Amino acid sequence: MSAPPDSAPGVHPALYLGWHVLPWEDLLAIVRHAEQLGYAAAHVDGDVSMLTARQDAECLDGWTVTTALLASTQRIGIGSLRIVHHWNAARLAQAAATAERIAPGRLRFGISIGDWAVDARFGLRVPTAAERVDWLDETLDAVRALWRGETVTRGGPHVCLDRARVRPIPPGGRIRISVAGRRPRMLGVVARHADVWDVNLPPLAGRVTAAAERLAQACADCGRDPGEIERSMLLFTRVGVAPEAALGEYRRLNPWFGEIPDSEASRALIVGEPARCRERIRELSAELGLRHPILDLSGLGATPARRLLDLLGPANNLVDAGT
Repeated sequence: MSAPPDSAPGVHPALYLGWHVLPWEDLLAIVRHAEQLGYAAAHVDGDVSMLTARQDAECLDGWTVTTALLASTQRIGIGSLRIVHHWNAARLAQAAATAERIAPGRLRFGISIGDWAVDARFGLRVPTAAERVDWLDETLDAVRALWRGETVTRGGPHVCLDRARVRPIPPGGRIRISVAGRRPRMLGVVARHADVWDVNLPPLAGRVTAAAERLAQACADCGRDPGEIERSMLLFTRVGVAPEAALGEYRRLNPWFGEIPDSEASRALIVGEPARCRERIRELSAELGLRHPILDLSGLGATPARRLLDLLGPANNLVDAGT
């Protein structure tokens, strides 16, 4: 297995604001503040149209918010997760190319297969997980070709295009792609298409190493060096919160990790006093080869989120923010 990409000095800390907790005005203010503090990127909620756990909240559309934040900031990267069955491949390529044209180099293009049955309420077809993996593979193949400026025809089971093309062409004919995944077939998609592996696991060395070995094999199968693929990961972070309270919040906000016992999940939390949190983020970035550690602030209101960013920002030597 190839070693993970070196985590130092080019580590770029980012933040994630999820679960539709913040109204637009607070979201904008926090992202602008994070930009001033030197964070590399801000990630917001994605294509989930409705969350049953947040029926009373504003569920802002992730792509609309992404483009609005790009237009409302100057330097910080902005991203949100695209879910493959919400998009036509050519429209997705065109939307991303347009965002790249408006804010060169600042779009963080992330994509995965999703797991929300509630999508059916919006008239969306919700295929099986295996079908969505195939759909994602076809989509990224077409998107890459469209960004290269090609006229693209595809007749696959999921992507059907007839001489589609995208203009403008992104600089160099590409936009960096981050793919979130942890299971073998999704790691195959990461190997074939991703610039960044969004490690869809808690920061537990044994589990990440096992997934990285599967990714290395998938890369070998397609003739790619796994060292070319950078890593990002959400790090659930709470300053000044008791471990037991943080674990309960983590469980509520990360139901997809229900198979991981509390004894392991508790080790995945960044919790406690600021100095300890900064130390732990540095340790995990080095241990897991994270070039893109993302402080997971999901569920936090505006005041505690801003306080956490102040305490752990690049100015406090969290890690080298790079340029």
